[in-house]
Amino acid sequence: MKRSTFLILSAFVFFSGFSQAQESGQIIETVNSPTARHECGAVAFDNQLFLIGGRGIKHVEIFNPKTNSWKKAGKTPFEIHHFQPVVYGNEIYILSAFTGKFPRETPLEKVWIYNPKDDKWREGPVIPENRRRGGGGALTVGDKIYVAGGIIDGHHSGTIPWTDVFDPKTGKWVELSDMPHRRDHTVAVGDDQYMYLLGGRTTDYHEEDNYGAFMAKTINKVDRFNFSTGKWDTLAEDLPVATAGAGAVMIKGKIYYMGGETGQVAAHNEIQVYGINTRKWEIKGSLERGRHGTQPVVIGGKMYIAAGSGNKGGGPELSSTEAVALH
Repeated sequence: MKRSTFLILSAFVFFSGFSQAQESGQIIETVNSPTARHECGAVAFDNQLFLIGGRGIKHVEIFNPKTNSWKKAGKTPFEIHHFQPVVYGNEIYILSAFTGKFPRETPLEKVWIYNPKDDKWREGPVIPENRRRGGGGALTVGDKIYVAGGIIDGHHSGTIPWTDVFDPKTGKWVELSDMPHRRDHTVAVGDDQYMYLLGGRTTDYHEEDNYGAFMAKTINKVDRFNFSTGKWDTLAEDLPVATAGAGAVMIKGKIYYMGGETGQVAAHNEIQVYGINTRKWEIKGSLERGRHGTQPVVIGGKMYIAAGSGNKGGGPELSSTEAVALH
């Protein structure tokens, strides 16, 4: 091969690789570490990551990306797990969550609200008795909070396709149309046009099964709710690797879905990316440590994800923090 040809091919390989950069996670060194936990919630607020809840009663812990440091705030008022927290105004809301021990965990009866400035919790409105669940997705859009999916009876039965909208100003709940695929251990992302429900499973226990057989009952369909029409549809492209208990964010016309659990022992580490315009999924990289039961956030052009479980089920609980650069 001539030297000039070699150089051209080398340049092509280099720039091709560069244009297809992988969005892979890297565990970072931090000042302090979060408490090892899983089935917790994470949300970005005031350019910091707030890690909340999980099995047992845990401190709220706050990560500052500018200093790569963690600090502790107060504890949750009781055990809260299996939820996706959302920001409304200057507070953090929890609307679909469990309390109690595996496998018959109990849905919360009320909305719970955390004020980061005061480091205080308060009770919100009562959740209608016939719409209580944990493990659903939640999303703030404008002045409303949407909740979809979940399960009624812990890890035993009652996976549902419900969709509801909650008005924080009035405390009222309104039932909307059911999604096409019932699912729990799911996550919601969206913009002012659509809400997307990704991943999850049907956690239905049957007498002929052992507890844990439901781990493999994951959902690869992605359902989409149209805020204008109030109707659901399903994307033509399935999630390449369907998992439950994963996390997701939506930014710059892309959905990033990562981690989760299935029937395999190790928690998943794939970072799967959906282009809103291309309508295609790609596996773009991986987390350094597979994890489920936690969620990523975006701060300053990077994704951060912390804690979670390294295998399916309850352990090992992790205390590491990963950063994922966005390309």
